[in-house]
Amino acid sequence: MGRGMESGEENVTDEISHSVGPKYSIVIPAFNESARIPATLKSVVDCIRARGWEAEVIVVNDGSTDATADVVRAFARTASEVRLIENPGNRGKGYSVRAGMLQARGEVALFTDADLSAPIEEAERLFAAIEQGADIAIGSRWLESARQTHRQPLFRQFFGRCFNAVTRAVMRLPFADTQCGLKAFTRQAAQTVFQLQTIERWGFDPEILLIALKRGFRVVEVPVSWANDERTRMSYLRDGIKVLEEITIIRWNVLRGRYNRPV
Repeated sequence: MGRGMESGEENVTDEISHSVGPKYSIVIPAFNESARIPATLKSVVDCIRARGWEAEVIVVNDGSTDATADVVRAFARTASEVRLIENPGNRGKGYSVRAGMLQARGEVALFTDADLSAPIEEAERLFAAIEQGADIAIGSRWLESARQTHRQPLFRQFFGRCFNAVTRAVMRLPFADTQCGLKAFTRQAAQTVFQLQTIERWGFDPEILLIALKRGFRVVEVPVSWANDERTRMSYLRDGIKVLEEITIIRWNVLRGRYNRPV
């Protein structure tokens, strides 16, 4: 469908090619994740094999300055499910997710955070929602908050709830949790939504949800288990302000009809 990736993305390299498309693609954006990416990949690959999924795992290296790329390459030599995509420098989580989702070969493409705050086994719940007719299934930490096995500190919960409330109000999004890093798309939905995405850093989540609704896709929110990782790099103050700026850009895109154009 459409034009492929945005200008400047032609430098993204797909280092390992697969000739047959799998049923599922699992995209993991990674920046300086050399310490925890081996355990993450082991968990993901073990889950794939235990459940007999036909799946690929795409790690998108976002210009890491550590050994993330080398660690992924080494892991891929013993796990054919894994392949690496390299961004042209550090571009942000949104850019990384877009790059991986547009190169995904699966019938269903899911992205998840490198820390697996939502265990990869929870992907099964999102896949089931898509099997039942959803175009997009998004994980939610708040629909059943008792499923949170390790909660954030109170101040992070407060800022997170405030941010989510502001996002929902400004963007008119009817979801309890826009920011959970576990979302699955049919191939058609992924190719449409991510070709229209413009935000490259933290604010991409509300943008892709807004695009999905504007393009008529059915989005289902699914409660998932979730555990806070103390090593998260997001600052609710610094990055929260940036996301609010990005929300302004998204609203301007709506007024310009940016999300209505053909893909």
